[in-house]
Amino acid sequence: MTLAEAISRTFQRPGPLRELCRSDVLFRALHLLEINSAGALTSIFELLPHHSLVAFPEFDMQRMNLPDNSVDLIVHSDTLEHVPNPSAALRECRRVLKNGGYLFYTVPVVVGRLTRSRAGLPPSYHGTRAAGAVDDYRVQTEYGADFWCELFAAGFSQVTLTSLVFPASVAICARKNVEQLEG
Repeated sequence: MTLAEAISRTFQRPGPLRELCRSDVLFRALHLLEINSAGALTSIFELLPHHSLVAFPEFDMQRMNLPDNSVDLIVHSDTLEHVPNPSAALRECRRVLKNGGYLFYTVPVVVGRLTRSRAGLPPSYHGTRAAGAVDDYRVQTEYGADFWCELFAAGFSQVTLTSLVFPASVAICARKNVEQLEG
């Protein structure tokens, strides 16, 4: 819900995201890359003619096999914390985004402390570690209060946060090269 709200606010289209994807001519022309299913949003994004769904870790976020400046929107939810080098993944997102393109995502944030790598710590997984569980991924990074800093270091020029129930849900929106568009 928070990702949907962030997208609707960014495009200044109040109302359900489904309506934006179904009937807004300009939005429907955009190329959207969804990395891992964003839950219920995936069926809404599938209304878009230029929607692509890829799966991490098979799709390497650190070295995307996509041309520069080829995507208008990238969406991923609770995926970045599983990437070994999240800074490289954010730089790759920026590289493949067109000028003025948007990255929308969520990560779990531990309020009250800074981001830390889990390197050298006992393994931590989301979900249950039941035998044969496919959806459990090892956490590489625990995000803290400084989670937004990584975006500016990756070269994004504008970052906004949307929360419906803080701190349980925060959606991050980063925009590429805003200053070039306005200048």
